[in-house]
Amino acid sequence: MSGRRDRTALPLSHPAMLLATWFGVGLVPRAPGTWGSLAALPVAWGISLLGGAGGLALAALTIFALGCWAAGIVARAGGVRDPGFIVVDEVAAQWLVLAAALRDLVHYALGFLLFRVADIMKPWPASWADRTVHGGFGIMLDDVLAAIYAALILLAIARFGIA
Repeated sequence: MSGRRDRTALPLSHPAMLLATWFGVGLVPRAPGTWGSLAALPVAWGISLLGGAGGLALAALTIFALGCWAAGIVARAGGVRDPGFIVVDEVAAQWLVLAAALRDLVHYALGFLLFRVADIMKPWPASWADRTVHGGFGIMLDDVLAAIYAALILLAIARFGIA
């Protein structure tokens, strides 16, 4: 992610911009990734109610594919490799983590916190993907790789009854 507030080159009404910013959430002035992850939580809860963990995993895969398209268009339009206001990557990754969660508020909160830590720390191979894989796929990939770490920790917490 770039360390500065990037300017948008497309209007919010553009379908790619709408999706990439998760309906404008990414345009919040501070911590857009955190806000994107938070905005993913209630939608994940609803998807999980309707389709269970499998439905949520399928939704994460779908939003990953759509996010590759949207993020690529928005990044190219603005001439910035990974604009901070693109948060669809956080949404896809957060849903992936929550597919491993028990559907209760404590596990959703843990899933949120674990993902934010993993996304910020970017353990390998997420750090590698962040540096070397470009375009919409690269924007999406590093967060999903970080989400795998968070999901595994969440599964271990649930398995061993820690929370």
